[in-house]
Amino acid sequence: MNPRASDRARYDRATAHLDAPVAIVDLDAFDANADDLVRRAGGKPIRVASKSVRCLTLLERVLARDGFAGIMSFTLAESLWLARAGFGDVLLAYPSADRAAYAELTADPKLAAAVTVMVDDPAQLDLIDAARDGGREEVRVCLELDTSLRLLGGRIRFGALRSPLREPAQLADLARSVARRPGFRLVGLMAYEGHIAGVGDTLVGRPLRSRAIRLMQSTARRELAERRAAVVRAVRAVTPDLEFVNGGGTGSVQHTAAEDAVTEIAAGSGLYVPRLFDNYTSFTGRPAALFAQPVVRRPGVGVVTVLGGGYPASGAAGCDRLPVPYLPQGLCYDAQEGPGEVQTPLLGSPADDLLIGDKVWFRHAKAGELCERFDTLQLVEGDRVVASVPTYRGEGRTFL
Repeated sequence: MNPRASDRARYDRATAHLDAPVAIVDLDAFDANADDLVRRAGGKPIRVASKSVRCLTLLERVLARDGFAGIMSFTLAESLWLARAGFGDVLLAYPSADRAAYAELTADPKLAAAVTVMVDDPAQLDLIDAARDGGREEVRVCLELDTSLRLLGGRIRFGALRSPLREPAQLADLARSVARRPGFRLVGLMAYEGHIAGVGDTLVGRPLRSRAIRLMQSTARRELAERRAAVVRAVRAVTPDLEFVNGGGTGSVQHTAAEDAVTEIAAGSGLYVPRLFDNYTSFTGRPAALFAQPVVRRPGVGVVTVLGGGYPASGAAGCDRLPVPYLPQGLCYDAQEGPGEVQTPLLGSPADDLLIGDKVWFRHAKAGELCERFDTLQLVEGDRVVASVPTYRGEGRTFL
């Protein structure tokens, strides 16, 4: 029996008592992926990206392991919730305009000590001050560096449109603004290289594009390493006691960790290994998070229909944002329908061996977004469900 067939048999046995739709996390794969991230980080601590996990139990599990320290959150409301749940080091990865949450943060010493907020514009400091509502607690601040690679005078850009701060002088100017401003303390610098960490460099059947991506990423790594080091020097000249410099992402862990200027690595998707992380030459993970939909129809030879399954991921619309039928191996979507809101036809010879009520296992395109579709994750060890734990959604929390 090949490994994928063996996994299917295990997952079917583990969830035989559960009706689909159902979502699982294979703990053996999850832990193996965590070990691989630590190995690739080369001794630098990994800050876990909560948006890629969205489950308190699994955040606690990975942070209990050597090599992991702190959380990178995605909204201020989530940050406060995590701090109240006992997580003592939460870095908010995106600027916020949540005035009510800022009022809570600045009024509570415990929250203010646990949460670091992201800024890249003095206007964000103004908003925080205006939202204090009497709160006097010092706000921990992190600056974000734009990591995008820009060529031909900026006419060509590779990378996300994030921070407006690119050059050392710009970061140093904002660092001075924070240092002069009562009620704020600059503690960190973040630089997320999504065009390196989040873009696969080996696309099946597209060798020229794969080569072009590898060339772009190699160029981007060199350019960013030099610029990031210069930025860190400039910011440390203003704030010598900077606590951390965060960089990286699942796809670039070992490259970012090699930079002396970086003190910690961010990663999260590499724990679940969704389908977007299949196309990397630098590492291979084990799919850990899957969901199953039940077979509800058999329309004809070589066809079954499962209930629902239309769970597209965020980002530019395209086939790479769709879940992929994974087990049994060999099924594909009907090109005229794709994965649907209420039903999904699947084609292929394995369909003829599926019965009404059988499970078809899928992998989501992105990591934590799967948890917005399910309120419970079934944690699987071997061929048993060892725990049923709530996702953020199951906790009654939907932050975006």
